[in-house]
Amino acid sequence: MRRKLILAVLILLAFVLQGTVFQTLSIASIVPNLLLILTVSFGFMRGNKEGMFVGFFCGFLIDIFYGSMIGFYALIYMYIGFCNGFLYKIFFDEDVKVPMVLVAGSDIAYGVLVYGLQFMLRGRLDFFSYLQHIILPEMVYTVLLTAVLYRPLYRLNRWLTENEWEGPKLP
Repeated sequence: MRRKLILAVLILLAFVLQGTVFQTLSIASIVPNLLLILTVSFGFMRGNKEGMFVGFFCGFLIDIFYGSMIGFYALIYMYIGFCNGFLYKIFFDEDVKVPMVLVAGSDIAYGVLVYGLQFMLRGRLDFFSYLQHIILPEMVYTVLLTAVLYRPLYRLNRWLTENEWEGPKLP
């Protein structure tokens, strides 16, 4: 129960920071995707189910506040968390290189999916411009932020796992 409560607070905090603080820190109107970092990190550290859980609620928040239809971003984030959860077997302690590569790949997949399903279907066919001006800069910004945020997320996950297995202390 504690894990789910802390994850809910983390998701809300990341959503609020992404929508407020990082909007002011945007570079050429590009904002890092904190919710994607959270989804990839917990999918990688905890497996498919946790990645899907975190991804669904991250995407659902975006759908509620910014989306034109409910479920679009929830589905994308859920699949990203699920796919990153397959790499749970190769999880290395505090190694930040693998999560950075996963975030980069996930951010590119996210950008291509959003472009393909929201812009291309409406007749906007300038993919290379979208790739150059939106997808790649957002990926770089998000990967740089992953280098800073992954270790605290790893430590939080380790603390939650240790306290989860200990159980209540008896007198």
